[in-house]
Amino acid sequence: MLWLHLFYHDLHTALIQKKGATAADFNRAVYERLKPGGCYVIVDHAAAAGAGTGDAQSLHRIDPASVREEVEAAGFVLDAKSTMLANNDDPHSIKVFDPSIKGQTDRFAYRFVKI
Repeated sequence: MLWLHLFYHDLHTALIQKKGATAADFNRAVYERLKPGGCYVIVDHAAAAGAGTGDAQSLHRIDPASVREEVEAAGFVLDAKSTMLANNDDPHSIKVFDPSIKGQTDRFAYRFVKI
């Protein structure tokens, strides 16, 4: 199992890209290293629906649909998702470190499996 907590969005920041890494490369590497049945769990700060990866650098958020699309492109299958960490009062337009939302952001949790 590999568990990423609140930093999948960082795979889309300038720092990571400057080093020549991509989310696609990372996801492929995870897939190659897990055994069949292995789990890849991602919990992160949600961006507004449709935002894609555009808020990763500025707000430290990512659209859950983009995460799902990227991880499934590496060969994983979405096995489970949870709304336990959801916050419907989060406007998705505030940086996650802003005191008004810090620690209370709308978050998503996905569990993918390698078949």
